[in-house]
Amino acid sequence: MTTTTTAEVSGKTVALGRVAQQLELKRGEFDLAVQLGHVRTVREDLGARPRVAQEEIERIRSAEGFPEALRERVRVVGTAEASQLLDVPAHRFTRLARGGHFTPVKCYLNRYRAVVWLYLAEELTDLGLRYPELLNDRQLPKETLVRLGAGEDRRPRNWRGRRAAMLLQQTDDPWERAAGIASALDAAHLAEVVTDPYERAYLSRLRPETARVGPDSPAAREIIERLQLAQDPDEVLWYRMDLAQHLSIARSARPAPRPEWERPAVGTTATARLAHMPAPATSPGPMEPKPSQLRQSDPKRRELEPVAVERVEPRSGHGRLRRGLARFRRPRTGARSSTTAP
Repeated sequence: MTTTTTAEVSGKTVALGRVAQQLELKRGEFDLAVQLGHVRTVREDLGARPRVAQEEIERIRSAEGFPEALRERVRVVGTAEASQLLDVPAHRFTRLARGGHFTPVKCYLNRYRAVVWLYLAEELTDLGLRYPELLNDRQLPKETLVRLGAGEDRRPRNWRGRRAAMLLQQTDDPWERAAGIASALDAAHLAEVVTDPYERAYLSRLRPETARVGPDSPAAREIIERLQLAQDPDEVLWYRMDLAQHLSIARSARPAPRPEWERPAVGTTATARLAHMPAPATSPGPMEPKPSQLRQSDPKRRELEPVAVERVEPRSGHGRLRRGLARFRRPRTGARSSTTAP
């Protein structure tokens, strides 16, 4: 999917739900067609919903073999149907998928809340033709056996990588592309890579929606949200490095939105601001209030604050304590004088 600016959008555009009907696709098939780039979309603004130009609809409908050819390009299969398609036992296909040879494109949760992976039928057929040894050899590749022996399952990791690639394909905006990569990192790793809180907030606002799976429930969304996060240390490192690279490109394009008092002055640099900063005093003084504190505080109250700090009551308490102790001392003084008197 390609995002365009207002100036680039011309002619009639149609909402996505209406386009799915015109292309004779189910909503899940249409969403996958958009994610794979088979249907190009446009947007009038960064925060606007994507739409499809009428010319794009006519182009797809006039293609040879419509709509069967388009449906076949987005047809997905599970393990049982995939093994039949490749003419291999189901357990062998599962082992090959766990070893990382087949990349899922979608998933859903069954009634036991177990993840069921789906694969593009067209892609499986092409891989079977290019690598027949994977299907026909009695022994699996050595690296695959090592991964399976260690208990690895590459399906979630490959799905996350494919999802990141599809998110990058869906937009040309550098900050949205960075947000797509950031969606694979948890809050702790994201804070280490993006130290500016305003940039983190901007990435969070542009964060893509959680992958829609069935059934739609809070428990299912929680499972999918965890599934979208990188797990292995080398995978986390890869997303961190990729995010740092995309952030550099995004910052050079435009800064993240921030409050006006946090924005640097026009024509100044950080070096210039540091050069004009006053030297620190030899003795520590009161800290300068933040702009938000200046707006929320009352100037008259600020003048009285030092007086309130200096007005300490414990002194009168100490005076009463000394007078009370003096009363206890007087009888002892009088007794001493009576014993010494002749």
